[in-house]
Amino acid sequence: MEAKKNIMTREDMKKLEDELYDLKINKLKENSQKIKEAREQGDLSENAEYDAAKDEQRDIAARIAEIEGILKTAELVEEESDTKTIGLGCTVKILDIEENEELTYRLVGSIAANSEEGSISIESPLGAALLKKNKGDIVDVEAPIGTIQYKVLDFSRNM
Repeated sequence: MEAKKNIMTREDMKKLEDELYDLKINKLKENSQKIKEAREQGDLSENAEYDAAKDEQRDIAARIAEIEGILKTAELVEEESDTKTIGLGCTVKILDIEENEELTYRLVGSIAANSEEGSISIESPLGAALLKKNKGDIVDVEAPIGTIQYKVLDFSRNM
């Protein structure tokens, strides 16, 4: 079975690469120093600093493996030549018609999605509904509470 591709913008890929570099170059070095200092304190069986440093080492290693896995299956999506419609990397301003509430989201791949930070996946119901739409378009999104209508107020391409 083929691994799922992680669709991402150049900006999102750069963020992951920068985090990976920081983990490998800085965090592992800092952590090694913590382990060394904790070992110098003597008995490791009752050494809380040593235990904490080893836990941190495992967390760093796990995050490195996770990022490497993401990057291994990454599919970089270049800026689309179609600048007239909404696509990956666009920042979209929409109006929730029923609630009369304006919302702004950046459309990203699933790895970079974080609704609390204003980014949603193009694979989410709202993200998928917004793809290829234009300013002024109305989109219907199926949600557990029923269909929600949004109007595209504006969008900009910022990849």
